[in-house]
Amino acid sequence: MRLAGSLTHALSGALLLACLAHAEEPPASGPGSLDVPDSALATPLRFIAYGDMRFTDPAETDASSPGARRALVEQIAAERPQALLLSGDLVWHGGELNDYRVLNEETASWRSAGLRIFPALGNHEFSRCASAQCLDNWWQAFPALRGRRWYGAALGSRIRILALDSNASLFEGSEQRRWLEQQLASVGREVRFVILVMHHPPLADDGAWVLRANEKSLTELLSRAAAHSTARLIVCAGHVHNYERFERDGVVYLVSGGGGAKPLPVLKREPGDRYADPDFPNYHYLRFELHGERLSAEMVRLADYEARTPHVWAVKDRFEVSAAPR
Repeated sequence: MRLAGSLTHALSGALLLACLAHAEEPPASGPGSLDVPDSALATPLRFIAYGDMRFTDPAETDASSPGARRALVEQIAAERPQALLLSGDLVWHGGELNDYRVLNEETASWRSAGLRIFPALGNHEFSRCASAQCLDNWWQAFPALRGRRWYGAALGSRIRILALDSNASLFEGSEQRRWLEQQLASVGREVRFVILVMHHPPLADDGAWVLRANEKSLTELLSRAAAHSTARLIVCAGHVHNYERFERDGVVYLVSGGGGAKPLPVLKREPGDRYADPDFPNYHYLRFELHGERLSAEMVRLADYEARTPHVWAVKDRFEVSAAPR
């Protein structure tokens, strides 16, 4: 099913204005560039990452919590980050036009705040529709991405964003893998951090059932790249509706799936998981700030998620990532 004309009009006047760059800013380099120049960014550079919102009819309270979902949206808008990285499952069913309508309506504050949005595809974007139609629905919501299932963008000169599609092959020899290898090999010396945004995590707790071979295949590639790169690599994934944090071979792996979807308990946190707080559920987002050669990060958790109007927030994890030596 195609997006109805009225929805297309609504999205083109709404999400389009918030997607990837402010409408009045020209591309930093070349036709169709998604890059944001340093001159368009504030200091310190602040950005937010999270995923698994499952925007859908607010009457649906099992698959997604409308109260927590909306509280997160409004708090993020109030933060006014320079960019918002979304790791997929924005909608519950990519084939349901109403889910995209709800996404549009509930994120009005993001447009008012002029947020730049860098989204990655999740598995729910491919729910209840054939692949071609699912992608068309996605691209109508985010027209600046039309024709791209994965893409790169510069967030100033020091941060590079690589948004992947974990629904497509990441195995060695695949089109997406070749593209990623080229991107990692061509990172300029001025880039200090590369942020990979994707849905399914390459590294996570309860790995026997969460981890898939498609994404696990990236860990060796990223370890090799990190050993020779002058930029630090950070993976921001979702899919697991909780929060996890790992570091392996100099690569930071984050799972931030607390955007509103039905919470998923971590049955056993692996020894490598650097987050051990037992609180559950973890509706949350990740806030990053760039300070010279280091990137500070905080996990901001919604504490009163059961309230009629949730509004109490607590920082539950703090960490820093230092730039790689040059």
